[in-house]
Amino acid sequence: MTGATLKRDLRTGRSLWADSPGLGVHTRTLGKAISVDVAIVGAGISAAFMARELSRDHSVAVLDRRPPLSGSTIASTALLQWEIDLPLTALSERIGAASAKRAYLRSRRAIKDLKRIVVEERIVCGLHDKDTLYLAGDAYGHRALEAEADARAALGLESRYIRPADLRDRFGIDRTGAILSRGSASGDPARLAAGLLRRAAADGAGIYSPVEVLEAVSDPDGVTLLTDAGQPVRAGAVIFCCGYEFPKAVPTPGAEVISTWALASKSRTPCPRWLKDTLLWEAADPYLYLRMSRDGRLIVGGEDEASSTAHADRAKLKRKCATIAEKLKRLLPMVEFDIDYSWAGAFGESSTGLPSIGPVPGMEHAWAVMGFGGNGITYSVIASQIVSSALRGKPDTDADLYRS
Repeated sequence: MTGATLKRDLRTGRSLWADSPGLGVHTRTLGKAISVDVAIVGAGISAAFMARELSRDHSVAVLDRRPPLSGSTIASTALLQWEIDLPLTALSERIGAASAKRAYLRSRRAIKDLKRIVVEERIVCGLHDKDTLYLAGDAYGHRALEAEADARAALGLESRYIRPADLRDRFGIDRTGAILSRGSASGDPARLAAGLLRRAAADGAGIYSPVEVLEAVSDPDGVTLLTDAGQPVRAGAVIFCCGYEFPKAVPTPGAEVISTWALASKSRTPCPRWLKDTLLWEAADPYLYLRMSRDGRLIVGGEDEASSTAHADRAKLKRKCATIAEKLKRLLPMVEFDIDYSWAGAFGESSTGLPSIGPVPGMEHAWAVMGFGGNGITYSVIASQIVSSALRGKPDTDADLYRS
């Protein structure tokens, strides 16, 4: 057997994380009207970090029309990176050097905070420290990556440029250059979110599902949420953590929802030793990204398409995953693998690669969190810090970076 093969037992359309152990989260029915300090709409990874942070000193209700973890969280490939989709040098041109520097340093801090939270809360989610290898491609070539590595290093971010000969000798990859960075991670996003939600519940948060919020009405004292359960929820503040299902009242200039695809190999796939400790992605459009799980699966994604609905096309799923497999084989011809899972999902992009975290315009006591770019989980950590600081009356000094 050479290359990638499709097995008859291929779990097409099913995310690898859907079969993770330990995803149980106790939910409640909304049988009566309730009043809380904070209502969080959504029960994915952003809501989980938010609920964990706020439930320590607020009464919290988490509301979702689906079971917890059923949205974009389950489709993540969970490359937990501090690198932003737009390189530091390019981001500096978009938003200014000072703001770009703050964005990169805040992203790096968020990964450290994520690791600390997992340890403190004793969440078993396969978290593993990883380096990141960023390969030159058609979007940014070797000269751009060499300048990028220098710019990052000047900020104290652990990055160095890898020349073609060293790239071939150390990694067996034939590209014109790459950046090797320290400090990223990988993990199981579903188990991480479930663990955070259970922590919030232990601190008193109520997780209500299925409950759909039909309307949110604000007034000077708070927000009333009208639900399909026929029971209202009164809250001092509401936070919309709806993944890539943008609330209608929230403007998203320069952002769009696209489709992305991913696959996972069978466990214990033989791979080069370095791949166990290294995330890999390309400076290309569309770019390929991959990592290994702790049980030896290759998890690979890419082939993004500018469509908010293409991910629902089952025939396209097979074609896209076949293309991803072929790209991977060209990149790492020494790796042989069988595809076990393949899935697709919605994905949000912004012009800067930064998320949108801020108050809802024209609606008092309301916040919206939209984690654009490839750093959704990293941005979930940042969102929980920014919003919780604002609700506690201590505005975050980086909040301006993430306003739409």
